[in-house]
Amino acid sequence: MKIHLVDGTYELFRAYYGVPGVLSPDGIEVGAVRGLVQTLLSLLRQDDVTHVGCAFDSVVESFRNKMFPGYKTSDGMPEDIKSQFLLAERAAKALGVVVWPMVDFEADDAIASAVNLWKNDSDVDQIIICSPDKDLAQMVIGTRVVLLDRRRRIMIDEEGVKEKFGVCPGSIADYLALVGDTADGIPGIPKWGAKTASVVLSRYKHIEAIPESHLFWDVEVRGAKTVAENLMTFKNDAFLYRDLATLRLDVPIAESTGDMRWVGAKRSEYEEFCNEMGFDRLVSSPHQWL
Repeated sequence: MKIHLVDGTYELFRAYYGVPGVLSPDGIEVGAVRGLVQTLLSLLRQDDVTHVGCAFDSVVESFRNKMFPGYKTSDGMPEDIKSQFLLAERAAKALGVVVWPMVDFEADDAIASAVNLWKNDSDVDQIIICSPDKDLAQMVIGTRVVLLDRRRRIMIDEEGVKEKFGVCPGSIADYLALVGDTADGIPGIPKWGAKTASVVLSRYKHIEAIPESHLFWDVEVRGAKTVAENLMTFKNDAFLYRDLATLRLDVPIAESTGDMRWVGAKRSEYEEFCNEMGFDRLVSSPHQWL
């Protein structure tokens, strides 16, 4: 079997910025939710999609905000997208998809924990993470666990991660710590750009293995003296940023692989939801009903 793990938060934002806004009969903005329903229906129609889970950030803040005040928050997020988070979870559940709503953790942590739980399961042929999020690249294993950018229709396996970032999946958290990740509010280390980080980490793998003096580096890096000194100056910050970028593997996942099988949309629940949202054209869209 293949297991498809969907980053529901990403899909919701993709729909919010990619499709026109729509108001429900009650005057609530629901365009992103409608887009989410449409993209999930498209996924579920594929012949090789049989086992599906979808993770959401029920709230944007997580335990990481306690670790670092600069970590991403919901401040400045448009209200008409925040108001659609819980509706998105309802939509996915009505479609019969297993949903993991995250509060203390993040959606990426739920996906990572599911991968960790099933990566060695003999019944699982492949785990497909439906997200282009670079954080999730750390979970890629050979061709067994891959990323799927559904918008661009690009599959990224372990060789693809190396080609894209210049490092192996096991070094992605170190890479993000050094380079930074503006989407998550991780500032990175001064002067450590993507090229420098990929060259150094392709050799040393992890931050703690990088020699303190550039004189002991056996890779060629422009401005090596400065970047080495900056790493020594901000090393504690680098370790903190790596902790922030490292996905948790201990999110409780109650489902077995068998529970992940998609057997159809929940007719009464789905129809009620569509009527409430004003999604008249989507009421009869599911091709399989529970």
